[in-house]
Amino acid sequence: LTTSHNNLLRKCCLRPMLSTLSSTSYDPSKVRNVAIIAHVDHGKTTLMDKLLAHCGTKFNSSMERAMDSNEHEKERGITITSKYTRLYYKDYSLHVVDTPGHADFGGEVERILSMVDGVVLLVDATEGPMSQTKFVLGKALAAQKKAIVVLNKIDRDGHRAEEVESEIMELFFALSNNEDLVDYPLLYASARQGYVCKLLGDVPGKEGVVPLLDTILDHIPPPNSDVVLQEPFALSVNTIQSDSHLGRIVTGKVERGQVAVGDKIKVLSREGLSVGPEGKVTKLFFMEGLKRVDVERAFAGEIVSLAGCEGGVGHTVCSPERQDPVATLPISPPVISMTFGPNDSPLQGQEGTKLTSSLIKDRLRKEVENNVTLSLRPSADSESIDVQGRGELQIGILVETLRREGFEMVVSPPRVLAVTGEDGVSREPFEEVVVDVDPDLQGVVIESMSNRKGTLLEFKDIGNRSRLIFHAPSRGLMGFRHEITNATRGNATVNSIFSHYDTVNLSSFSGLKKAKLVSMESGKTTGYALTAVEERGVLFVGVGEDVYEGMVIGENSKAGDLDVNPCKAKRLTNMRTTGAEEKVALSPPKRMTVEEVIAYMNDDEVLEITPKSVRLRKRILDSNARARYAKSSKLQSK
Repeated sequence: LTTSHNNLLRKCCLRPMLSTLSSTSYDPSKVRNVAIIAHVDHGKTTLMDKLLAHCGTKFNSSMERAMDSNEHEKERGITITSKYTRLYYKDYSLHVVDTPGHADFGGEVERILSMVDGVVLLVDATEGPMSQTKFVLGKALAAQKKAIVVLNKIDRDGHRAEEVESEIMELFFALSNNEDLVDYPLLYASARQGYVCKLLGDVPGKEGVVPLLDTILDHIPPPNSDVVLQEPFALSVNTIQSDSHLGRIVTGKVERGQVAVGDKIKVLSREGLSVGPEGKVTKLFFMEGLKRVDVERAFAGEIVSLAGCEGGVGHTVCSPERQDPVATLPISPPVISMTFGPNDSPLQGQEGTKLTSSLIKDRLRKEVENNVTLSLRPSADSESIDVQGRGELQIGILVETLRREGFEMVVSPPRVLAVTGEDGVSREPFEEVVVDVDPDLQGVVIESMSNRKGTLLEFKDIGNRSRLIFHAPSRGLMGFRHEITNATRGNATVNSIFSHYDTVNLSSFSGLKKAKLVSMESGKTTGYALTAVEERGVLFVGVGEDVYEGMVIGENSKAGDLDVNPCKAKRLTNMRTTGAEEKVALSPPKRMTVEEVIAYMNDDEVLEITPKSVRLRKRILDSNARARYAKSSKLQSK
């Protein structure tokens, strides 16, 4: 039989056994729980595809990144939420978790570390360890998880495998002094080509992903001993989802004992308090490959989904006699905050179906239940609510999700969340920023970062590219990616991760605000008016679009906001002129994504979100009232 036939046969044989296993026949030494962690775009999900295919999962051969099932994940080509699957290799059950690589979603990595017993650290053999590599590895080592290092994209010309090996070793020793944890196996891979090798000289490999699977069995420890199987059942909830038939479904690792369909259960909070009434397990299932497979029983060490309770992320689902919750790993705090409120613009209610503040708040509360890195706080305005998160991309995706669901709302500019120390001094978050750029564009990056009060820490050549590493305040990085992408015409790659808290001189950032072209009329834009307005700067709107007083329609090329009339029509007379037949030729308007506009906003502006439109506007629409407010604010500051 071929390898694929063997895998399918093994899978078919194991499934019925799993649903009828008793505690005497279940062997925890045959279970492995592992997460794949890496920096963004280093190949985690592509490697998951190869593992799925090798272990018998069937999916369309043209399908890439099969685990990225979310709509936004498919569009952006990144992993946003962690997902697990159960694979069978030899006579072992492997629970493998695919994790995000972007810094804004680092909380997804933090929360799943309690579910696994080891990690596969994927590193690009050319780029080497990046900012998020350091973050996720640091969290894994702090949680005492053993690691397997895989140098990916080894098939690319100009890889730096030997240098990257040294960089990884230095990183391990910088993050941990535990001899067991810094003793890691090193593999070489091309996830796209579908092979993994134990030696660099064996590239390209001929065994597929077998070397990686064998290393997982040998190096990652089993989840627990036989003793915990005899304890009362306890499961730590890591994710939740809703089903129209089953209600709430919670997913997590069984930490103690075992559970079967029909068992009575209760929910404990992190503090050990009961949450809601007792329930009964109505359904148990595993994710095998890409499919859901029902089972009758699950044991300590297995990752399982369960229906029949109202538990939330961080809660403990357990047997009624249990009194203590399962300890969970702490999550890093949010660094920015934005205020969400109902749309109050002149165009409100024309495109959306969900308009009220109560609907917006209910939807955000539902989002926060499963997304532990987001939190809600009351706003100064009773109609609004503050959403705290990790970064512009994370909240931008939340905004995009809500608008696709039919919501209309306004969103404030991001505000940095400072902390106050014991000395009473306010400190703001700083980030480590890594910029990879062509050597001839280094000056552009350094100048832009200098304007944002960034400090150059390190400079080195990576192949034919230059790598610049800075420390910069999060406040100054608002809009940096968008600006540097335009300045280098897409040549620069920017990555950042939280570094530390420090004091900031707020007056140093006043020069970063962009001057805007603001509409002083309401109506539809005309080509005649926009021709004159375009001479003042860059337009955000085209001909025939609805605008209103106070709406931002462009960026002013000079300092200070400028009120303009984009709706002015050419006066009609009975006199024929030589220019009457001239065709209006306007440059295409500049369109920005939700995340780009969030980073682009000034403090006196808000973002209007509807299912069909994203409009930037002034918080105070009336130009006269806006001028009076600015004048009074200036007097108060003196």
